[in-house]
Amino acid sequence: MPKTAEKGRTPQRLDKILASQTDLSRSQAAALIRTGRVLVDGKRARSADQKADPDRAEIVIDGQPLRYEKYVYYMLNKPAGVLSASRDPDRPTVVDLVEAGGGRKGLFPVGRLDRDTTGLLLLTDDGDFAHRVISPKSGIEKIYHARLDGRVTPDMIQRFAEGVTLADGTPCLPAGLRLLEEGDAPLAEVAVQEGKYHQIKRMFGVVGLGVTALQRIRIGGLVLDKGLVEGACRPLTQAEKGLVLRAKQAKPKNAE
Repeated sequence: MPKTAEKGRTPQRLDKILASQTDLSRSQAAALIRTGRVLVDGKRARSADQKADPDRAEIVIDGQPLRYEKYVYYMLNKPAGVLSASRDPDRPTVVDLVEAGGGRKGLFPVGRLDRDTTGLLLLTDDGDFAHRVISPKSGIEKIYHARLDGRVTPDMIQRFAEGVTLADGTPCLPAGLRLLEEGDAPLAEVAVQEGKYHQIKRMFGVVGLGVTALQRIRIGGLVLDKGLVEGACRPLTQAEKGLVLRAKQAKPKNAE
């Protein structure tokens, strides 16, 4: 995972500021500056290496004020067949989708969803935020809906609650499992606080079930926007960012 930029590194080069906040490359930003299309605090910028404090300076491009955001946060409804990676030479990635939807450069996914898993994925350029979301120590719950090829039994629910040990001996933290729909292809909800490789599929494999489809619907208190079609993304609001970081509340010791 990319490291979060060091704090307090201001002022910065003007071309770097422009490139970090727009879909411009550094060279394209430099060209804008050279042609006199960028103002800093009301004065025409002189060169690409001119320094400015992005938190304080008023930067205007072609008459439009630049709104500086140190970090950005996006919700993506990930489709199947797309890699949870920043770049791949042969296959589409989640970063490709967000950049195509207007997201700025330098983003990376917060954790991963398997290639064929769909649903809620966050992307950001804030490494501290990403670490808090994916660390099991944070207690942030991730909720999935799993379509299965067999029946969910009370014994399976109990084994998930106690913590499944995977086939290779890897222990998993206690997880929630409840049946949502019965039938030939039951639908179950799974709640985990970690993200091991193919974890949910492997957990069901231990109890003798196969997963035919998997979708993540919630991270912390943030639910996937039902109006967001697969492959689409949008920025998080400040309130939604807070919902992501909402940890699962532990039950009181005297609770039943």
